[in-house]
Amino acid sequence: MRNQIIIAIAIGGMIVGLVSAYLFSQRKVPPPPVFNPASNPYAKGIYSTGIIESYQPTGENINLYPEVAGVITQILVTEGQTVKQGEPLLQMDDSIQHATVDQQRAQSEAAHALLEQLKAQPRKEVLDISKAQLDFARANLKTAETQLEKLQHAYDMDTKSVSKDSLDNAINAAKVARASLEIAQRNYNLTKAGAWSYDIQSQERQYIALSKAYQAGNALLAKYTIRTPVDGVILSIRAAVGSYISPQGIYSTYTENFKPVMVMGNSENNLAVRCYVDEILIHRLPDVSKMNAQMSIRGTNIRIPLEFIRLQPYVSPKIQLSNQRTERVDVRVLPVLFQFEKPKNIQLYPGQLVDVYIEENE
Repeated sequence: MRNQIIIAIAIGGMIVGLVSAYLFSQRKVPPPPVFNPASNPYAKGIYSTGIIESYQPTGENINLYPEVAGVITQILVTEGQTVKQGEPLLQMDDSIQHATVDQQRAQSEAAHALLEQLKAQPRKEVLDISKAQLDFARANLKTAETQLEKLQHAYDMDTKSVSKDSLDNAINAAKVARASLEIAQRNYNLTKAGAWSYDIQSQERQYIALSKAYQAGNALLAKYTIRTPVDGVILSIRAAVGSYISPQGIYSTYTENFKPVMVMGNSENNLAVRCYVDEILIHRLPDVSKMNAQMSIRGTNIRIPLEFIRLQPYVSPKIQLSNQRTERVDVRVLPVLFQFEKPKNIQLYPGQLVDVYIEENE
């Protein structure tokens, strides 16, 4: 009985093995590709990966960073919106800076008021008081001189009619009255002359310094509103209301690095393609005056001819497309820029990857 069980198990194993061998020997027909891969349109063409950008005469897309740090209170535009130069895009919390500017303006206005006060001297009321003091001193002098004259006349007629002490006191009183008149006269002249020129100059400089501080504070206050540097279209907004931004940009949760708060592009129909040619293929590039290229849209069979714009004559590491500064690469590439007119029958956006073939120099 035991031998029969063993023979049955062996026969079953053989049957399973034969069935498995038959099943695995069948070749599966691969499914057809969703779209035909990009093929080289030239007899000798150089392949490179490109990225679509908005057309700029120089540089790349416009990255917007704030010049001051703060918390966003308002975002005044939406992605895809066309904007004009100088239009406000984003508002940051400026309450502290606004209070500082108000204080600086008050200090400047106070300095200006004091300057005007110095220039307006002498004040009529003060001058009238000084004039009254001068008249009073003159009256005192006249009284003292009259008293002295009487005593002196009596003393000349009879030395015993007036004591020597009384005569001396009258002489001294006249001298004091004369000195008081001189002081009153000088005080009146000083009051009438107004503020000292050096005091006015010092106050003018004080007012100018405080005015400059107010202007600087007001200019800094304007930095809390990010405005459009040029006409264009908003491509990307990477911050939300309540986010903290700084001159480094906005911290990205996903990439864990800093990125621009907003990205702008050109509102024209022309787009640009920035492709990166491997350094080992640079010598095969044709002269810029004879450079022809075509772009293939991934996922389609659409090909678009490209017009050469310029190249950046600096070979750099190939980290542009991944945006990873810590990426270790040995490949270096030469950026070459082309432009094309945006087709009406297909949607293309900046940041989209495409395949580019450049005709090789014969």
